[in-house]
Amino acid sequence: MPTPIRPNVLRMAPYSPGKPIDEVKRELGLSHVVKLASNENPLGPSPKAVEAIQAAAQNLHLYPDAATFDLRAALSEHYGIGPEHLMVGNGSDELIHLLGLIYLSGPADAMVVGDPSFVRYDAAAYLSDSRLIKVALDATYTHDLDAMAAAITPETRLVWIANPNNPTGTVITKTGFDRFLSRIPAHVTVVLDEAYYEYAEGLDDLPNSLDYVRAGAPVIGLRTFSKAYGLAGIRLGYGFASAEIADAIHRAREPFNVNSLAQIGGIAALRDREYLGESIAANTRGRAQIEAAFREVGATPVPGYANFVLAEMGTEAKPIFEALLREGVIVRSGHVLGLPTTLRVSIGTEIENETFARALVKVMGSKVTA
Repeated sequence: MPTPIRPNVLRMAPYSPGKPIDEVKRELGLSHVVKLASNENPLGPSPKAVEAIQAAAQNLHLYPDAATFDLRAALSEHYGIGPEHLMVGNGSDELIHLLGLIYLSGPADAMVVGDPSFVRYDAAAYLSDSRLIKVALDATYTHDLDAMAAAITPETRLVWIANPNNPTGTVITKTGFDRFLSRIPAHVTVVLDEAYYEYAEGLDDLPNSLDYVRAGAPVIGLRTFSKAYGLAGIRLGYGFASAEIADAIHRAREPFNVNSLAQIGGIAALRDREYLGESIAANTRGRAQIEAAFREVGATPVPGYANFVLAEMGTEAKPIFEALLREGVIVRSGHVLGLPTTLRVSIGTEIENETFARALVKVMGSKVTA
């Protein structure tokens, strides 16, 4: 007899990660492969975080601090916001999942997302069997805030905005976000997902979720240690919200949801300002390399501020993606991102970026004339 799995779960597509290096080596008989597909930090983790994690490993027989007291205290000090406004999770993915659980209760509820944006927002709607309203990005691959505001209905509970957006890297402005918030009815909460915030922080007119939470606006901010802090492997995300929302997350989360090594490593990474500065500077240099590589073959990079570059190739990108694979370079094809004529390339080390640039010219040919 078939297992009665809920139909809304079966409508979900499993998350599609970038192809693993070992798999590509095995399939194509390659000895060296560069992976620029998963938006990982090419510098590796903060040395101070590694040292702290190694020291903490001797206590792995003990359960982690269920209240994440020290981590929340460090975040509170770092950002100047009370610990009652902080929530932490097993990556910001878990916080996205939990927000869906506490806000969405079934077909009577709805949520609004940009399209394309981070796919785990969709999962929050599917798992609750709530209505998912997708609003296309504008012509510049940026969230169309006017259209998103117009898409809100009396049933809408959540609006998700990734800033910078994944997979496009584009940002909305504070001016535009303030105008958008002025149109939001009282029954709607806006989640500003700032996973790539550190890479864009120096921009003029960039909204900061902290400011809105401090002001009591209906905004939740999400951030992560996976990108600029280089700790993707231990899964640690955090967020800012009203005390009421943070308390609801605390009630809904699993016990011991953030492991001991993540808590210790996060505190150490947060205090390693030198590493963070190097990480951001290397990313800025690498982004310029990748953008130049795309322009050399006649592609158009989208102006972005994350740790990847999206480029419009002017043709179906999947064959280009497959040709790059054969050259030992793993990127992301836009056909799995909802943008089939684009490629998304994570920023790697200087050598990895050069390897991509050479492979791209070999696959497409240089369009630059002397």
